[in-house]
Amino acid sequence: MTVKEKKARFYALVEPAVQKVHAELTVQYKRVKSDIEADKETQEMARLKEIYKVESDEKLLLALKPHPQSIAIAQAAMESAWATSRFFVKAKNIFGMWSVNPDEPRIAASEMRSGTRTIWLKKFATIEESVREYYKLMGRGFAFDEFRRVRSETEDVFLIIEKLDRYSEIGDKYAEELGSMIRYNKLLKYDK
Repeated sequence: MTVKEKKARFYALVEPAVQKVHAELTVQYKRVKSDIEADKETQEMARLKEIYKVESDEKLLLALKPHPQSIAIAQAAMESAWATSRFFVKAKNIFGMWSVNPDEPRIAASEMRSGTRTIWLKKFATIEESVREYYKLMGRGFAFDEFRRVRSETEDVFLIIEKLDRYSEIGDKYAEELGSMIRYNKLLKYDK
C-alpha cells in the first residue's frame, strides 16, 4: 500500500468516528453547561461527575469539553501508524491506550516493559468505541489536568498540544511531532 493509499484508508476509517463522537460530546457539553448556568442539578450531571471522578461543576465542564478534532486525528495517525499498527489491526486501538484491568478485552504488546513486564493494550469492538474511550481518558486522566485547563482557555491547537507531553514517553517532543503532523496533513480543516 502506498502512503497515499494508507492515508486515504485511515481517513475513511477514522474521520467519521472522530466527527461523530466529537459532535455527540459537544452536544453533551453544551447541555451540561446550560444546566449548570440554569442552576439545575441533573441525574446526568451526577452520573458524569462519577464517570469523570470530579466533584465540582467547573471540573465537570473541564472534563467534558472536547478538544479540537485535528488533535484527535493527528494522535490517531501517529499512534496507529495510519491505522496499520498491530494494536489497530488486532484491537481497533487507534490511540495506543494501555489496559491495567485484566477483566477487560485487551491484547499484549509484542515487547516487554523493561524486559520483564507485559504491557497490555485495550481491545475495542469498534473504532468509535476507541475514540470515545480516548476522549474519556483525556477528560479524566490526572496526567492531562494542564491539557484540560489550556483546552478550556483557548482554541489554539498548537498551544493545547504543548500539554500532551505526558501522553507519550517522548515527552516534549510529542507536541513537536503532533504539530508537524497537523501542519503537513492540513488537519486544522477538521476544526472549522
